[in-house]
Amino acid sequence: MTDTTSVEQLFEILISGDRPAARQYIEGVLARGATAESLVTGLFWPTYELIERLFRQDQLCTMSHHFAMRLLRVLVDQNAGRLSFEPSRGKTVLVACGSNEACDMGAQMAVDLLECAGFTVQFAGGGIAGDEILGRVNETKPDVLLMFCSAPTDLPDIRQLIDTIREINACPHLQIAVGGGVFNRAEGLAEEIGADVWSKTPLDMVETIIAEPERRATASQRTVGKNQRKPSSATGSQRAAA
Repeated sequence: MTDTTSVEQLFEILISGDRPAARQYIEGVLARGATAESLVTGLFWPTYELIERLFRQDQLCTMSHHFAMRLLRVLVDQNAGRLSFEPSRGKTVLVACGSNEACDMGAQMAVDLLECAGFTVQFAGGGIAGDEILGRVNETKPDVLLMFCSAPTDLPDIRQLIDTIREINACPHLQIAVGGGVFNRAEGLAEEIGADVWSKTPLDMVETIIAEPERRATASQRTVGKNQRKPSSATGSQRAAA
């Protein structure tokens, strides 16, 4: 469960750029009994969402945002070494995200939790062309393709990638999952573009992939881009950016 006070305290430290204070704060949280997993789900992720929300609303200047994101990345990286891992599930997840640093870090938290849950994860990050992702899917046949913390500008390419995978039946058993980022800000968008499953947080995403491995999108759920109505994807991007 998220501790609102802890999130607010960490937020204030991060936007000040006080690196020693940030490390000391996390050491204190761990000393009080927090686990590495709970740091991701109950502290790092909600703090990340707070930073991003305030920045989008022009309530946080660029310098404070950069201080916070770079310092939070350090904490997330350090915490990865504390995580414990379940036995392998024998399943592979290919992960991509939006092209900016914030998207990359949000996706990394999902990647860390997926590895903890026993998945083998290939994390491509952002800025990867759809045809490269498609090629990787064809080559390695992952069980899940996860696009987590995508940006509004990624939507047309994501939609096209999903369409192509379906049309050519590139990997018949593949489950396509999306979450975080733009999909959290536009209700129903994940379903409309044809994703099989979607979740708002890294922990929910892991639990969804574990609980619903056979869930697949139906033809009727998809509305964005249906019959090649190109303005629909732009509408989705505009909704998400609001």
